[in-house]
Amino acid sequence: MAVQPIVIAHRGASGERPEHTLLSYQLAIEQGADFIEPDLVPTRDGVLVARHENEISGTTDVAAHPEFAARKTTKTIDGAAVTGWFTEDFTLAELKTLRAKERLPQFRPGNTRYDGQAEIPTLDEIIALAQKASRDTGRTIGIYPETKHPSYFASIGLPLEARLVEKLRAAGWDRADAPVFIQSFEVANLRKLKGMTRVPLIQLMSASDGPADHAEPSYAAMATPEGLRRVAEYAAGIGPEKTMILPASGAPTALIADAHAAGLKVHPWTFRAENIFLSPAYRSAGGPAEHGRLTEEIGYFIGLGVDGFFSDYPYMGVSARAASASPAHRK
Repeated sequence: MAVQPIVIAHRGASGERPEHTLLSYQLAIEQGADFIEPDLVPTRDGVLVARHENEISGTTDVAAHPEFAARKTTKTIDGAAVTGWFTEDFTLAELKTLRAKERLPQFRPGNTRYDGQAEIPTLDEIIALAQKASRDTGRTIGIYPETKHPSYFASIGLPLEARLVEKLRAAGWDRADAPVFIQSFEVANLRKLKGMTRVPLIQLMSASDGPADHAEPSYAAMATPEGLRRVAEYAAGIGPEKTMILPASGAPTALIADAHAAGLKVHPWTFRAENIFLSPAYRSAGGPAEHGRLTEEIGYFIGLGVDGFFSDYPYMGVSARAASASPAHRK
C-alpha cells in the first residue's frame, strides 16, 4: 500500500483561528493534522517564538500598547525596508503581555472573534502541546518548524539554528525518523543544520526570486533536475509554492517527478479555501473571500504524487486524503 501524504497544519488551523497560536495548533490536532507548523523568530533574550514574521503589528495588538510605542522602527529584512515592531526588540516577558489577532481579517472575518484570546507561544510550549497530544490521542503529532530570515538573525547576533537543535534534542528529537521536519527558504543554514541534527530538512522554494542568502541564483534554477540534485546533498525534500507544480495555465510541470528522481520528498504550500488563494480551476462564484473547492484541489495534487502538503484547513486535507485512498477513488 502506498504511503499516504502527510497533512501539515500551516501555522495551525489558521483558516479558523488566528495563526501561530495554541488555539490554532490545538484545533489542527483535533482535525487530524500530522504536523503543526511554527514559523520561528527569536526574542531579544534569545527565546524562539512562533510568528509568521518578526514584525508583529499585523499579528498582535502591539500598536495598542503605549508603553511600546517608542519601539516602532524601520529595519531592512532580506533587502526590503520594513516598518513596525520586531520580536528581537522585546524580551519574552514583554511579548507575553501582547495578544494575538487575525492577520487576514478581510478574508477571515470570523477569526476576529478570537482576537485577544491567545498569547505568542514559545517553541517549548508548542513541543509540549504536540507531545501531550501524541500521548492523549495515540497518534504521533509532529512539528514542522521554519527558520525565518536565518541570515538576518545571524547578522544581529541571534542565530536560530543552535537554539532550535537544542530544543529538539531536549525533546528527544535528534534522529532521522523523528516527527520533525526543519524548513527554510535559505540554503546555507540548511547546509549548516545538516551537520548539527539528524532530523530531515526541507528546502522551501518560491515561484519567483531566490534565497535571501544568495547561495543559489534563483529558486527556478534550484527546481531544475541539476538544481534538485544539489538540494538532495543536504535536504530530504522540497517545499515548493504550489504554482511551481500547477501554474495558472493549468498544465502540471515535471517538478514532482524530477524531485522524486533526485530522492526528494515534495511538500507544496499553501492550500487555502478562499478563492483568492485557490488555483483558478477550483474557484467558486463570488468574491475573493468566498470558499471554493479546496478538497478537490488537494485531491488533484495528491493524485499528482505529492508526499505531503501545507494547508490552513487541515480537516479538508484529511478529508481529501481519505477520499484519495478510498477504493472507489482508485478505480
